[in-house]
Amino acid sequence: MDAYDLFKKLAAGAKFDKNRFRRDAEKFQMVKPTVNNVIIKKEKTDDEVSKVNEEGNAKRKRFEDEIEDTDRLTLLNGLSVPKDGSTPAFKKRKKIVTTDKMLKLEQEKINHLRNLNRISVTGSHVPKLIIDFEELKTNYQVPENLIKNMKSCNYICPTPIQMQAMPVLLENRQILACAPTGSGKTAAFLLPVIYSLCGPQKKGFRAVILSPTRELAKQTYRECLRLSDGCDFRIHIINKANQALTKYGPSSSQKFDILITTPKRLVFLLNQDPPAISLHNVEWLIVDEADKLFEDGIRGFREQLDEITRACTNKNLRRGMFSATNTPAVSKWCRRNMKGLVTVTVGQRNAATDLVEQELLFVGSERGKLVAFRNIIQKGISPPVLVFVQSKERAQELFKELIYDGINVDVIHADRTITQRDNIVRCFREGKIWVLICTELMGRGIDFKGVNLVVNYDFPPSAISYIHRIGRTGRAGHKGKAITFFTQQDTVNLRSIAAVMRASGCHVPDYMLAMKKHSKKEQRKLERTAPTRERILTVPTYKRHKRKSRAGQKSEAEEEA
Repeated sequence: MDAYDLFKKLAAGAKFDKNRFRRDAEKFQMVKPTVNNVIIKKEKTDDEVSKVNEEGNAKRKRFEDEIEDTDRLTLLNGLSVPKDGSTPAFKKRKKIVTTDKMLKLEQEKINHLRNLNRISVTGSHVPKLIIDFEELKTNYQVPENLIKNMKSCNYICPTPIQMQAMPVLLENRQILACAPTGSGKTAAFLLPVIYSLCGPQKKGFRAVILSPTRELAKQTYRECLRLSDGCDFRIHIINKANQALTKYGPSSSQKFDILITTPKRLVFLLNQDPPAISLHNVEWLIVDEADKLFEDGIRGFREQLDEITRACTNKNLRRGMFSATNTPAVSKWCRRNMKGLVTVTVGQRNAATDLVEQELLFVGSERGKLVAFRNIIQKGISPPVLVFVQSKERAQELFKELIYDGINVDVIHADRTITQRDNIVRCFREGKIWVLICTELMGRGIDFKGVNLVVNYDFPPSAISYIHRIGRTGRAGHKGKAITFFTQQDTVNLRSIAAVMRASGCHVPDYMLAMKKHSKKEQRKLERTAPTRERILTVPTYKRHKRKSRAGQKSEAEEEA
């Protein structure tokens, strides 16, 4: 397409004053002058010819300068006028891309990828995220065997939290990360820690990973062994504090690298005289389930965590906080005490995963809970199933009721011995136990593959507890279901939990969201002290009295004897 055809297309439908355009063309000597369409031939002298040529060259020069210096007219963009005076031809101009423009385009691309994966970050100079594990090898020189170990642990592609958290930790930045349950947070901090320690050394422990429960610590220990396969790292977990007194003391060989434990056991070793463990060379302090460890009081570990932090005196100490939920207390502490902090949040903060089908079931009274649960069993369940209650006493009561119902059921709580708890968890993983009754002990971080159903027999004390409980199902891309029983007594937290369900896409009756909002004082009281409930017992009242009277008569007879 030449200039004439292009002009015809651009001018399609327009009306032109041909006489005016001809006069302009004659003025710029683009055509010969005419009178009544007859060309006027006029002889020119040599002086006139040279004068016309000079004026034409000057006009051509000005025209070329205007085309070069301005981009206001798209039609003239890139035009150049031939020296022979013919019609100007279109010529594509070269685009000049500056460094600032390239950086801006790159940042827009990174932001687009973060939005696609629902990743939000705060902090200065946040490292760009990775899309494939191979980028760890090219960008951070992570060895091939570590990447193979990741893939052998069924991490084929990075999860959203791994996309952003791994580059942050590999650049030795401190992090506060919040991502849904079952999203791969453990591997997100283990791989950078293993890589940064650069092989075994005789400096004592150089990385400490804290978990709120022994079961979660043991799970992290197994994952760390799998990811560090072939790296000759010495990874330890404190099973019995008494044995650790001599194992890690000052007279030991200090052939340690990574320690995975609970805060209380570590504090026990630090409080010995002299301390039975040294944390002076710790380079990484990772806190798993950070919001739980920051809680005050009996259920929390705030005091122990402060003591451990003070014992880590290395100037190059870097800290990482990971959890599925976040509280203002954790965020405030991290902003004050962690220099160069990067905050990474995947999805909506303090929200349940959308892979779990959630249901609220009104059961009328405490007795109605057992009826409702037995109805669920009669309709058919697909093991494994986790059942949460508020205390170890109620866990034992429910276990006694269900043990004769023809299902493989067991119970786990803090009063069971370490051996019993290990055996129960192992049998549940192997499928020998179909229904496991538990307390909040199992509500944090425990990863059971393929849990199909979670039943909140007792209403959760808070929305955060609810998120962690139902997070035992719907993990690693698998769908699950959660059913929560509630009575008239459980209205304090009903609205907040209904809001969590609505945010994750589940249907919730409108009246629940319109309920009266209870004060924070009432909510905090419920978190600290569980409400008083009727016993889980199907024995009629008159039979209970008979049993008590018989027991009383028996004790009196024994005393007389």
